[in-house]
Amino acid sequence: MSASDDHRGASTEWLQFDWDRGARTGVGEAVLASGKSAAQLEVIVGQADERGHPLLLTRLEAAAAEALAPMARQPFDYDAVSRTAFLGQHPERPGSAGAAAVVAAGSSDLPVASEARRTLEFWGVRDVPLVGDVGVAGLWRLLERVDELRERRVLIAVAGMEGALFSVLAGLVGGLVIAVPSSVGYGVSAAGEVALKSALASCAPGVVTVNIDNGYGAACAALKLMRAS
Repeated sequence: MSASDDHRGASTEWLQFDWDRGARTGVGEAVLASGKSAAQLEVIVGQADERGHPLLLTRLEAAAAEALAPMARQPFDYDAVSRTAFLGQHPERPGSAGAAAVVAAGSSDLPVASEARRTLEFWGVRDVPLVGDVGVAGLWRLLERVDELRERRVLIAVAGMEGALFSVLAGLVGGLVIAVPSSVGYGVSAAGEVALKSALASCAPGVVTVNIDNGYGAACAALKLMRAS
């Protein structure tokens, strides 16, 4: 092991964070914590702290957060449900108040839905309601909230099983629906594959779709839409 390798066995010399991505694209680089060692995460967090650069970590399991050195963990705003952590936060985006909502078919979809909501919050989009447990098996629950949802310009919808929520929601509201298929479901639901195909084959025009369980990606798409508008 070289001198540049951490004592826990993970090289950090290759780390090269894209600090300028936000200026180029409107959405800065986030850290996908899954698959990274504590040492690697500590290096990135330390660099962000030195620069005073806000940082978002996704897919950070509670055990991995606890494994970080106290100096790296201390400044975090950590949320176990979404598995996200903030180091600092961006100021409120002008014109973003009341722009977005996150809609989840069931409580099992909350980790992915919460990831989307927390990503928006980190990037300065405030007042983002998370409307949960409104799947089509109890359609009345969605209909009770539809007037509220019609006030939002963009809605991130998270659903597993057969993914029926995407078409139903998009047929009721004027805002853009970003579909996030979740890996929730039994058997032939195939870990989100059926919900993904349902979203792509939606008969409601204008539904856009991101990858399975990709709440972060859906939030980034919403951010770019808000920036463009």
